[in-house]
Amino acid sequence: MNGGRMDFILRPFEQGDVFALAAAANDPEVAAKLRNVFPNPYTQDDARGYISVCIAREGDRQLVRAIVADGRAAGSVGVFVQDDVYEKSAELGYWLSRDFWGRGIMTRAVRELCEQAFARFDIVRIYAQPFADNAGSCRVLEKAGFTLEGTMRDSVYKNGELHSSRMYSLLRGECS
Repeated sequence: MNGGRMDFILRPFEQGDVFALAAAANDPEVAAKLRNVFPNPYTQDDARGYISVCIAREGDRQLVRAIVADGRAAGSVGVFVQDDVYEKSAELGYWLSRDFWGRGIMTRAVRELCEQAFARFDIVRIYAQPFADNAGSCRVLEKAGFTLEGTMRDSVYKNGELHSSRMYSLLRGECS
């Protein structure tokens, strides 16, 4: 279902998002390029737990938003402030229902959330580490203004296979 640019909103998760989130996330193609903490299959209990954590931790060193497209929660984008010597950095994570791939939603969602994170937190850097073979995710970051810093060879082990990953970053002064 690829097509032209589509409108969406970013908003905090609500308990009412459970069914839509579970339906959007329960896709092996979505889970295949995410960390193992993202379950597959993805159940309503998984969605309920994730939403509860997002609500409980809102603003506490993290900013997580539902991506609402076509009237329903269709994905998630979040920034997570790190600690120790990395306290001025935050990690970006995101995913989107396959129904909405190729419509420019994620690039715009990443830009919008990064702007909010730089305004809210005392950070200087937001980074993301997509699998190197996840061309769509790498393209999202590049279009959102992130810089490729390098490739970490055979750094990810997923579903019995080694993958390389890439390090991308966006500095405070680069956020438009």
